[in-house]
Amino acid sequence: ILYEPNPDAGYVVGVDVGRGWVRAAIANLAGRIIARNDKPNDAQSASALVALISHLARDVVAQAGMSWSQVVHAVIGTPGVFDEQSKRVLFSSNLPEWGRHGLVTELQVAFGLSLSVENDANLAALGERSYGWGSSASTFVYIWIGTGVGMGIVINGALYRGARGAAGEIGFLPFGWDDVVEESGNISENYLGMFEEAASAGGIVRQAQELGLPASLSPKQIFDAAQQGDRKAFVVVEQEGYRLALAIAAVTAVLDPELIVLGGRIGQRGELLLPPLERRLQRLTPLRPRIVVSKLGEDSVLLGSIATALEVAHNLVFQDYVNSNNGNATSSMAPGQS
Repeated sequence: ILYEPNPDAGYVVGVDVGRGWVRAAIANLAGRIIARNDKPNDAQSASALVALISHLARDVVAQAGMSWSQVVHAVIGTPGVFDEQSKRVLFSSNLPEWGRHGLVTELQVAFGLSLSVENDANLAALGERSYGWGSSASTFVYIWIGTGVGMGIVINGALYRGARGAAGEIGFLPFGWDDVVEESGNISENYLGMFEEAASAGGIVRQAQELGLPASLSPKQIFDAAQQGDRKAFVVVEQEGYRLALAIAAVTAVLDPELIVLGGRIGQRGELLLPPLERRLQRLTPLRPRIVVSKLGEDSVLLGSIATALEVAHNLVFQDYVNSNNGNATSSMAPGQS
């Protein structure tokens, strides 16, 4: 007989921490999302952001009518790379003070339960694997373009992290000429990376200003203007497509994925990005995987955090069942199909 967790034997919480928004959701052990909540990220310090995340997570659990003690595991998705040895989030310059010592411990104390901190692009790839285009591809990459740039890599159905957890940090890909790098040659932890400087939201806004568009325009407004026929805005979008083609050509030469999924607020604008991207890709490489826009919209990281939390929670619930051994099996485990 095979056993599976009783869906209501516990719950998981997923949190997506972005520069503009923080999103949280609670799901049962069958993966059904019971409640979610989104709040603007107005935190001015890391400690304030920890408090915002903790309060939002607790609020969504209460919103679902559950108690905090029923949560088995929580996963927080964040920009940057969690370093297990130092217990720090590295390369997270888009969130103020987020890389400081002691921050992850603060999160663990605030949550007071089993907790994981994961890279947001990695979680987006896992969300895509569970709920989106990635469910039909064994080897694919998810490229996130928004406030920052990142990539999650799935090889033969499993997330690839690399030796230090930094696989997919494509913001550090070289872009342009060597003389744009500081002459000192000392790259700090807060260095965005040449490709991220060029292809992220900030790079798009800077290029728009260089072409004479108003400094007040956001990336969304620039893309909207391009869609409405503004020539300068169209050039900005076209150049963004060309930049992404360069990154995809490099990624494809190394990983040979069968599928590339674009996501993030900028990556979602496939109706404008894909034509120039694919034109340039045809001139760069004969290796051209299928390129699609994520089905999950802004929920890819949140759904990936839920999917990841479920994997951990299932193991914890099963281990608890094995350890107790003398309890009623149906309290946490129920017979599945044999």
